Amino acid sequence: MEISVKRVQIPDTGDTVELFLCDSPGKAIFYEVTEKLWDQPGALCLVFDVTNESWFSSCAKWLQRIRTKTYSPQLSDMAGRKAVEKGQAEEWAASNGLEYFETSAKELENFEQPFQALAKAFHQLYQERVEHFQGLV
Repeated sequence: MEISVKRVQIPDTGDTVELFLCDSPGKAIFYEVTEKLWDQPGALCLVFDVTNESWFSSCAKWLQRIRTKTYSPQLSDMAGRKAVEKGQAEEWAASNGLEYFETSAKELENFEQPFQALAKAFHQLYQERVEHFQGLV
């Protein structure tokens, strides 16, 4: 398991969001540790390898675990070996109320999109809470 921090600038604002990233391989041994990290997260992201159908299939199990532990999740190369088609993944994501991002770390394609979406969602949630608290004064 690897934990890191990524700073993301929010476009059209002077704000920056720090995303605390926990890369936990989808193995049962990590369930207990990752669930402890899910205590009221601002946003979560499911990631799978498009060359491995079983990893994609396990997303449903992980999403179910996430939904039982959190209040409202917001959820993202080797093209020649692709086992999960983009349309299939997009359909699954949409049917679960999630966004889908297809990226390539190897080609550095669209790798910032999931971070931008997570940061924007967290920033919007933060802004709404600030406005709510300001309305109480």
